[in-house]
Amino acid sequence: MELNRQTAEQALREASASNPGPWTAHSEYVAKACEIIAGRCKHLSSDQAYIYGLLHDIGRHVGVTSERHLIDGYRFCMERGWEKAAQICISHAFMIQDIGTSIGEFDISEADYLFMKKFVSDAVYDDYDRLVQMCDSLALPTGFCLLEKRFVDVTIRYGVHPSTVDRWTKILEIKVAFEKEIGCCVYSLLPGVLENSL
Repeated sequence: MELNRQTAEQALREASASNPGPWTAHSEYVAKACEIIAGRCKHLSSDQAYIYGLLHDIGRHVGVTSERHLIDGYRFCMERGWEKAAQICISHAFMIQDIGTSIGEFDISEADYLFMKKFVSDAVYDDYDRLVQMCDSLALPTGFCLLEKRFVDVTIRYGVHPSTVDRWTKILEIKVAFEKEIGCCVYSLLPGVLENSL
């Protein structure tokens, strides 16, 4: 099945119907942020970025889960031949390529854990992976926000873990790299970011 905006949007609609929740609006804002920022990067496609952002949490279609949504999303996309989208379903949660930096619960089988551990360590990240990692932290279900607002939102829900600060630091480094590429602050491109962060 060809992956384009229409098929990605249809997949998200169907997934949302299976498991309604704020994750759908969050995914839409991640996609919009990816599209806007990629549009300022000469080497990225805004359409591809939008699609990857839209599908990054597609594994949530099975229900309310923790790290299981990563591998469920990977399988969902691989079944349709969407290999890069499948990678991002896992990579978006591992800005540091070490499964030990997870902040969630591994509600998966041992075989799936070992698969994901190897997948994370062996994956070759590109700027689409890094863009979704950053934009995942720029989007609440209610709109765009400052990274720190999302950091606190996630930490309230998942708690503080040994890798929490290292994960924040990595996202901030990614933001600096993208801002160097686009020549402006990412926040200046995202409408309502200040109002939604108050």
